Amino acid sequence: MAEEDERQTEGDSIRDSDSGAVYGIAVDVVAVLGTSWMPISQILKLGRGAVVELDRLVGEEIELIAENNVIAKGEVVVIEDRLGVSITKIMKSKQGGSEASRDKSSLKRKGG
Repeated sequence: MAEEDERQTEGDSIRDSDSGAVYGIAVDVVAVLGTSWMPISQILKLGRGAVVELDRLVGEEIELIAENNVIAKGEVVVIEDRLGVSITKIMKSKQGGSEASRDKSSLKRKGG
């Protein structure tokens, strides 16, 4: 019994020190303003001044994605001369993955 407690304590301290090392790792965070699908022929015709309509409405929450997982949602804000995101919702994760994991099918054209 004492041996089992000792192993559990060692395991806990290993997990604690391992998680400390993870905090220093940087990952790219992407703010997705919206998406649009168009045929390659239309993409090739794009030029300076062209406007691509996105699937989001003005004022609608955008997604923050890290490692292909939606980690938060927020609103676009202007900070001096830069854009930022004001976090409105933090996505909770499930065991073995994120419930906010981006659904690849949501990127497919509707009806196609």
